Amino acid sequence: MVERTPRSRQPFTRVAIVDDHRMVLDGVMAHVKARRVDIEIVIHETTWLGLLAHADFPVDVVVLDLNLSDGIPIGAKIRTLTAAGVSTVVISRHADAGSISSSLTAGALAFVPKTDSADELITAVRAVAAGRRYLSPLTSAALDGQRLNRDPGLGQQEKRAIVLYATGRSIKEVAEHMGTTEETVKSYIKRARRKYLQIGVDVGTKILLRRRGIHEGWLTPE
Repeated sequence: MVERTPRSRQPFTRVAIVDDHRMVLDGVMAHVKARRVDIEIVIHETTWLGLLAHADFPVDVVVLDLNLSDGIPIGAKIRTLTAAGVSTVVISRHADAGSISSSLTAGALAFVPKTDSADELITAVRAVAAGRRYLSPLTSAALDGQRLNRDPGLGQQEKRAIVLYATGRSIKEVAEHMGTTEETVKSYIKRARRKYLQIGVDVGTKILLRRRGIHEGWLTPE
């Protein structure tokens, strides 16, 4: 395995691109060369095994196609790269929330749909090379949509309490309506908020709770 030069001595970020469509590889390489950016594509392979066997591997950042036809799970690939000290940008023509989430959970720092521009990819590579996560606008929108539509799994009493609370009632009024104590209502609301937070939805204030209520149809916009 080739020893990596310390980053502080490198004028360029060393990048590998792995995509089984040669046209994609050629297009990205041409764009990077034309822009004369601070990125050097040192590996361009059409297979995962070709990347690992390349003499210049490991690099700083790997731009990896999500759907290489080799049967190896994307999560396993990302974990292999992370173990080698390599940061990963996943690219895909499918920008669904499930693909994005699984890639980020496995350790990728960025996900860029192929419908985005090459400049967007360059921005992602720069961010990832600096150790930052990067989500393009399309990626962020897909994840936001997933969070909005996921079910937090509220119990019947938790949902009843938080819906009543979202309508503007006080804790005391909710307790009276439900025929229970104020402490019990506080417990229901606290658990409901925690369950929402687990799916990435913050309803920790009455304003945020009202927005969620409008989204789910508990409340009607004024």
